[in-house]
Amino acid sequence: MLTTTDLDALLADTEAEILSLIVEAEDPRTTELYAMVRYHLGLDRDGSRGKRIRPLLGLLAYRSITGEHERALPGAAAVELGHNFSLVHDDIEDRDVERRHRAALWTVYGIPQAINTGDTLFTLSRIALHRLTGLGFSDDRVLALMRLYDETCLALSEGQFMDIWTAENDVPMSVDFYFDMIGRKTAALIAASVQAGAMLATEDPTVIEAYRRFGWALGLAFQLNDDLLGIWGDERATGKEPSDIAKKKKTLPVIYALEQAGPEDRERLLEIVRQREPAETGIAEARAIIERTGARSYTRRRAREYRDEALEQLERAGVVDIEALERLRAIVVSAISA
Repeated sequence: MLTTTDLDALLADTEAEILSLIVEAEDPRTTELYAMVRYHLGLDRDGSRGKRIRPLLGLLAYRSITGEHERALPGAAAVELGHNFSLVHDDIEDRDVERRHRAALWTVYGIPQAINTGDTLFTLSRIALHRLTGLGFSDDRVLALMRLYDETCLALSEGQFMDIWTAENDVPMSVDFYFDMIGRKTAALIAASVQAGAMLATEDPTVIEAYRRFGWALGLAFQLNDDLLGIWGDERATGKEPSDIAKKKKTLPVIYALEQAGPEDRERLLEIVRQREPAETGIAEARAIIERTGARSYTRRRAREYRDEALEQLERAGVVDIEALERLRAIVVSAISA
């Protein structure tokens, strides 16, 4: 299997590709704009860079088919830049003041420049795709990839709209609605990351579809696992406090519990999750109500179903590099940890 050092090399190559795009674009009058870009990406001196899981998945998909990864780097850079454009805007919309354990971009540079930086990240992601032409990929293939990225960005925006709209209008969210929302907000980008790697590696539609389905199922499994960790996670293991109830996040366990709970439990759970700052005793009570409805077991079962679906789709994909395939399998298995 590829070692951690091997994976670090893939991520280092992706970051080098991103930095070269920044250097190519900036000039003396725009230095501060690209300083903001570097700050958000964690590519400044003190930055925390995140897991970079989306570009990693794309590179592994490409490598599993071709045996190398270098020609797919512009696509990986485009994925990471596009993901981060959405994060900049999300932080502003949600008023989140921290990103990757330091101040969110908008709290440092203000909302107008943060929006502009997000737009810059989006544009750089598009420019990254144009580099594929210089590597010998046909115009048709690059255009198909651009369409995939545009459709994915539209899905992200639609999912964010659904999330904000239900919160602003106090619209109850059903389990079905929730899966539709996370499909657009989370699974779509992970699926596109993997699909892009396959599209660059082969023209076989069966292989490409298998990788797309793999990414989609993995994205849903990731989100549902996060939902579990957000309520029942061990902070010593995850590095994050299980605070989703306190933050009033709309996650599957809460939504399922509200659908399944009896009248008294439902009313009490709604009362707690609507409080501005619920007390620890209230959070513990909410967690107990959620447990009584079977929401924890339901969420874990659905997460494992998507994990198994991802593994099944991976088996259908044609591969050359067995080590890359095994690393993809390991990522899928690690998706369910709660």
